[in-house]
Parts: sequence; structure tokens; C-alpha cells
Amino acid sequence: MAEEVLYEEDGQLGIVTINRPEVKNSLNSAVFLLLDEVLDQAGKDEQIKALILTGAGSAFVSGADIKDLLGMDTTSGWTASRFQQSVFRKLERLGKPSIAAINGFALGGGLELALSCTFRVASAKAKLGFPELGLGIIPAFGGTQRLVRTVGQAKAAEMILLRSVIDGEEAYRIGLVNRAVEPDQVLSASREMAGSLLALSPLAVRLELELLFEAENKGFGTGMALESALGALAVSSGEAKGLLSGFLQKRKME
Repeated sequence: MAEEVLYEEDGQLGIVTINRPEVKNSLNSAVFLLLDEVLDQAGKDEQIKALILTGAGSAFVSGADIKDLLGMDTTSGWTASRFQQSVFRKLERLGKPSIAAINGFALGGGLELALSCTFRVASAKAKLGFPELGLGIIPAFGGTQRLVRTVGQAKAAEMILLRSVIDGEEAYRIGLVNRAVEPDQVLSASREMAGSLLALSPLAVRLELELLFEAENKGFGTGMALESALGALAVSSGEAKGLLSGFLQKRKME
């Protein structure tokens, strides 16, 4: 089996690729463990000054792996959510800027991953959204907290409760992404942005990232803990199990 998270160094730039194209790069427990290790490696490497995160194939990340969710009860749902949140939090607090190169679907956990990055560059044709409520669950990797802080409560409610899926151009219009570009320019535009960051003092960048985070995220930890608790209740419910199972059955028939 191919490594599910790829990491390569290109000079001072680290490139992380979620590599499960056969399932549109959905996030399972193995991916979170590998991503956690990669972030530790990149964080400790003084030569690496910025990261780009992207997905293999036609998707960025299509969401959480449904098979993982089906086996969760309240306790395991809480434990999983807290670890998954900690991985995305590590990315957010790495002290090095990160760019999500959104080359395709960024749904559910995929959009939560993108929101954990400092910057987001999206294909104009990418699809971004939170479909979780249609499956009886809620975003539980930090998305409920970061989305509100990024686009405001009204738009966040629309995206989560109404499950609005938007393209890259609309995401740029509402401030969800920093740039919307042609599909074949996502990685090059991300590299161009990274080039501007690599020219800066690593210490100054780290300090500024810390200040930006503190200015925006007072009370964030409390919200994250509540998100895990409520997410665990949702994923362990009978209604969620039925909807998740139905989704898997439908996918098998397609």
C-alpha cells in the first residue's frame, strides 16, 4: 500500500500530500497519525520555512472516512475528535505559515484541514462545504470554530446547517480562501505565495503568527472541547449510524 501521507522537501518549502486518491483522500485514523508525524518533522526542521498541503488526484480532501465513523460510540468519538483536533491545531500553531492548495473537493474534514492552514488557494472549480448534518453528524475537527471566525456566523450557519456547497470563486468572494485560480494553476499559485513567505525572517513570521492567533482565538479551546463532546454524541447516535450506513451502501451501488 502506498504511503497515505507524502512529504517532500523543496529547498525551504515542505509539501504535504494526502495520498488516498481512490477514496478522494478521505481522512482515516492512519492519515491523522501520519500527518501528526509529518508536522512534527517539519516543525523541528529549521530549514523548512513554509508548508503547502494538497491532495493527490482530483480532490483536496473529501472528508472523514465513513468507515471510521461507523465504529464510534460516545467515548471513542470524543477521543478521536480530540486527537484529530490536536493534529489540525498543531498545523495551525506550527509557527510556520501553511498554504492549503485546494485542487478539488474540500468537504467536511477536508475543509476543516484547509481552515487550519494560514492561507488557502483554491481552484475556481473546487467544491467546498460541510455536508455532515445530512449524515446525522457535525463537523468535529475544529470546523465549527474556525469557519465562524473566517466568514462570520451567518455564512457559517448557511454552509453548515443548509449544507451549501460553494465553488472556489464564491469562496474567494466571501473570504473563505485567499485566491481562486484556474484548476491547473493551484499548485503554481501556492508556490508563488510560498516564495513571498520564504523571503521573510522565520522569527518575525513565527511571532506574527502567534499574535494573529491570539487576537482571533480567545475562548477557542472551550469551543473546541464543546465541539468534541457534541460531535461524539452525534456520531454515536442511532440516526447517524443509519445515515452513514446508507451512504456507504449507496456508494457501493454507484
